[in-house]
Amino acid sequence: MHVILSAILLALAILDLVLGTSFLVDPASAASDFGLAIVSTHGESTLRGDMTAFFYVTAFSLAWGAWKRRGDVMWPALGLFGIAFTGRFINVIAQGPYEGWMVPMVVEAFHCIVIIVAMRAWGVPKPDV
Repeated sequence: MHVILSAILLALAILDLVLGTSFLVDPASAASDFGLAIVSTHGESTLRGDMTAFFYVTAFSLAWGAWKRRGDVMWPALGLFGIAFTGRFINVIAQGPYEGWMVPMVVEAFHCIVIIVAMRAWGVPKPDV
């Protein structure tokens, strides 16, 4: 089970690394995939910086956790994707569903579920005293 869990986490880390890189290299194209449009240089800069950071921090957190089999280093990824999922859920309740709303929520929920399973399976290492 540990090998399969590590493989899933590494696959998610690669996905997040690819998404982050797409925002870094070509934010306009990446933004359109997310239903966003860049209307100014300020917006392009924000997408390039913030979305790249979101996905890179998640990718690093998942890869490190999978490599070392440590649940504690995946808290940043869980926080980011948990908050993203919550925000989307609130939007669906407040505004109603829209075309394609389910796919990103499934991806975010899957991230959260896999991270929680890994955290429970691997736990948090005890500090050396």
